[in-house]
Amino acid sequence: MDTNVAAGLPLLAGAAANPVSDISPSLHGPDRVSSSGRSVPYHDSDVRDWIALLKPRVMSLVVFSGLVGLLVAPGHLHPVLAFTAVLCIAIAAGACGAINMWYDRDIDAIMRRTRDRPIPAGRIEPGAALGYGITLAIGSVLVMGLAVNAVAAGVLASSIGFYVFVYTMWLKRRTPQNIVIGGAAGAFPPVIGWAAVTGSVSLIPIVLFAIIFIWTPPHFWSLALFANDDYRRAKVPMLPVVAGARETRRQIVLYSLVLVPLTMVPWLLGFSGPVYAVAAAVLGLGFLVSVWRVATDRQDATGVSLTNDAPARAAFKFSIIYLFVLFAALAIDQFVGRGG
Repeated sequence: MDTNVAAGLPLLAGAAANPVSDISPSLHGPDRVSSSGRSVPYHDSDVRDWIALLKPRVMSLVVFSGLVGLLVAPGHLHPVLAFTAVLCIAIAAGACGAINMWYDRDIDAIMRRTRDRPIPAGRIEPGAALGYGITLAIGSVLVMGLAVNAVAAGVLASSIGFYVFVYTMWLKRRTPQNIVIGGAAGAFPPVIGWAAVTGSVSLIPIVLFAIIFIWTPPHFWSLALFANDDYRRAKVPMLPVVAGARETRRQIVLYSLVLVPLTMVPWLLGFSGPVYAVAAAVLGLGFLVSVWRVATDRQDATGVSLTNDAPARAAFKFSIIYLFVLFAALAIDQFVGRGG
């Protein structure tokens, strides 16, 4: 995989030939098609649209896990450099979001939950969004390398390349394992934070990477259960579309049974103390309860929920809180341990 974002620019440019014009050919030009079928020019956007391109809600979890990786790493980083490292992680995450919205603008226009995004809604021209994303991606890696260290910059570039080329362009539209493999992209931030402080990568950040990697499928498949119709319309092979809701619920449980013991590994390795251990155990119990409710949701003979996927919606929301609190507990535990 290319870890150099700049080297990947020809691929990005070539991806514009992606055959998505069957939905709305004008999405690839300066005009878009209105609900009446009439071609209209892109109208002016405001700052909120450019912020929306960065997927700020997704970015918040990425930034937080990167910050925790930085805080728990052994050693010291000047506060200004630490802020710079976290800012680079945030900008890189936003760049990935912008490029993802550029590439997925055709399917975003089909799905209810995404059709009001800036590009399919006609508020930002696709080429401008692509340039915006590429500029932010290159800038974040360059600043990380010049201000912090080359290892952190290399891991940051790898995360961008993985999200853009491996997940967005290769896996998402081709395999129901898109989230399983592509989830690695979102697992890089704690490794980047750790590398920013230490200039290296060791076992603990790899464990933190693994926790997010295994957490991603049950988190995202819970969303996919209640967004199933959207993905089916857009012909995106998410697991519920390909294997059905019942198999998706089974996979959510299986991954969760791996995730909860995995979260205890930092404590078993002696890296964390009782604060984290207790938090991980309690949170893990709550996570298992939430996914068990998903698995036992009232459903018809084909596995379709009879409750409008209420347990899946609740599990999706809880999974976000779960990861935030789990990583916060790790940081607090390290602070308490160092203070003692």
